[in-house]
Amino acid sequence: MQSAGVMIRMPILCAVATMLAGCASLSAPVCSPPAQPMLTAELAFGRNIGDRPGVSDAEFKRFATEEITPRFPDGFTVLDGTGQWHDPKRHRVVREKAKLVMIVFAENPAKRAALSDIAEVYKQRFSQQSVLVAVRPSCVSF
Repeated sequence: MQSAGVMIRMPILCAVATMLAGCASLSAPVCSPPAQPMLTAELAFGRNIGDRPGVSDAEFKRFATEEITPRFPDGFTVLDGTGQWHDPKRHRVVREKAKLVMIVFAENPAKRAALSDIAEVYKQRFSQQSVLVAVRPSCVSF
C-alpha cells in the first residue's frame, strides 16, 4: 500500500513543482529606463454589509488613514468602482459599490504581509467575507 501512496503523491508533487516554477517566472520584469521593476498590488474592498450599502466614504477614508497609510506611507491610489461576485454562502451573485486601492512597492516580504493584514482588518471591521488582493510585477517610473 505504501507504493500506491507514493504513486498518488508523485503527480501532486510534480504539479506543485510546475506551479512554483511558473510563479518564479513572474519575477522582476526587464524594464526600460527610467522605469524600474516593482510590484503593483490591487485591492478591491466591497462596501455592502449584507444586502445593504454599509461602508460610507468617511468610514473608508478613516480605514485608509488608520490601516493603509501606516503600512504604505509612500502612497497609494483609491478609486471608486462597482463590481460583482458570487456569494458562496447565499449561492447568488452580489453587485455592490467598491473601493479599489492600487499600491506600488519594491519587493519586500513585510509589505506583502501588510497587504494580507489590511484585508483581514477590513473583513473584521466591516463584516466582509473577502477582500480581493492581487499582486503583479510591473515596470514603474515616477
